[in-house]
Amino acid sequence: MTARCPDDLLAMVAVTLGFTPTDSVAMLTFGVTHPFHARVDLPDGKDDVPDVVECLVDPAVRNGVRRVVLVLFSEDEAMAGRVWRALRDGFRDAGIVVLEALRADGRRWFPLLGGDRLAADLGMPYDVNAHPFVVQAVLCGRVTLADRAELARTLLPVPARVGEVAAALELQPLRWGRDDPPEGDVILAEGEWTELLVEHLVARGSAPEADIVARLLRGLVLLRVRDAAWATITADSAEEHVAWWSDLLRRTPPELAAPAATLLAWSAWQAGHGALAWCALDVAFAAEPDYTLATTLAELLTAAVPPSAWAEMGPMDWRLGLHRVA
Repeated sequence: MTARCPDDLLAMVAVTLGFTPTDSVAMLTFGVTHPFHARVDLPDGKDDVPDVVECLVDPAVRNGVRRVVLVLFSEDEAMAGRVWRALRDGFRDAGIVVLEALRADGRRWFPLLGGDRLAADLGMPYDVNAHPFVVQAVLCGRVTLADRAELARTLLPVPARVGEVAAALELQPLRWGRDDPPEGDVILAEGEWTELLVEHLVARGSAPEADIVARLLRGLVLLRVRDAAWATITADSAEEHVAWWSDLLRRTPPELAAPAATLLAWSAWQAGHGALAWCALDVAFAAEPDYTLATTLAELLTAAVPPSAWAEMGPMDWRLGLHRVA
């Protein structure tokens, strides 16, 4: 997408994020090998404005960004103005050029970098629903949702499907726990089963039966088995993994959701869907606030680390140190 006017920018933000932000600051970056987008909530009060500036300026500096575009989505002109001025100063001090800055309230956009006085006072009407960027995204299978809450709702458990899995779990007594793992050869066998299952079903786009989901969720409690599933996620297969883990998460009892939600978040990060990754991490943290892999991914997302950085580290050997009993 190439933006040539403010309407293009507003449509670009909605398509890039996958939803139309509200009460947020969106940032698009330019002049860097791995450009990225970011969105943060507007603060509740003036004391939190520096945190917003830090959340956007720090990753931009860390990644060598030279130019940014900022769009503040808010009906609160006073708060948006306070945040804009702080961001303007923060990026200027960091040596980063703000190419364009707008405030949009859902009906009109207002320039923040000067320009037409009438537009600044009265705003310019806009509607991105029929914009070519949005239409093209729909044709490519990417639907732009109304807001972040709607995106988060796509991951909510489906009661009937969760019930089927819960019934299957009752028939499969828990044989081990994370703090009471089985012998290494058992972990190896379960990990190999998990790896083959996930690879096969993701490639086919097939949903497993409830009893298979139950066994998979039992195994994912073990970190090595989770890592076996994690190892199947590659840049080339990330989109397929997003669809598969999203479906699995909607079938997962909330108390067991941390591993599946984190693997969905990882897949979404690899596929370039940062907003979906954060929504999935919210589910993971709700289940287990200290889930280590989720915390690590949150740090990577916050720092705007490009997904390619993971691929550069080489394949993960989840079998390391596990041996079969002769």
